[in-house]
Amino acid sequence: MYSYLALGDSYTIGELVPMKGNFPHLTVDLLHKKHVEVADPVIIATTGWTTDELAASIREHNIKDTFSFVSLLIGVNNQYRGRSVENYREEFTSLLEQAIGFANGNADRVFVLSIPDWGATPFAEGKDRQKIAVEIDAYNAAKKEITLAHNCHYTEITESTRQNGRSAEYLAEDSLHPSAKEYAIWAARLADEVAQELKK
Repeated sequence: MYSYLALGDSYTIGELVPMKGNFPHLTVDLLHKKHVEVADPVIIATTGWTTDELAASIREHNIKDTFSFVSLLIGVNNQYRGRSVENYREEFTSLLEQAIGFANGNADRVFVLSIPDWGATPFAEGKDRQKIAVEIDAYNAAKKEITLAHNCHYTEITESTRQNGRSAEYLAEDSLHPSAKEYAIWAARLADEVAQELKK
């Protein structure tokens, strides 16, 4: 039985969707269908968390276990609060190295997801959507560079959130966070990558 640790923010817990509709649980369901037996995910994530807040919670949890694989999705709240990409690079790198440790030192068992573009949603009405998109692209460029330099997996989901950001069926009730239908797209990509890696 494989084990799975999911680290992140509102996009990982699945704000306003049932627990089984968030992407970590959907990923596990898809892995079961691929005959990959995985326990329910251990999730350390809270809505609104920035990189430093996630790091503080990891310290508080004092995790002693290692996991078969780890996912990491963090950064949107850094961008939302106007923090610099340089600060993000430093704090994300530290989190990624911790994630590798939680995967028992196996960098190829760590899966980083790109940051969704909240500027594409109705919630961003009246805000500078282009500016938000440019900033998220800069964050994601840094995230991808660091992820690949550490030999971890990078899963791109930002474009999907841009394509579906105005469609009610892909959004939760707050018109900001994704619905289970959007999370299912992320889970399908992630489950394919995880299954491939675990079967090596």
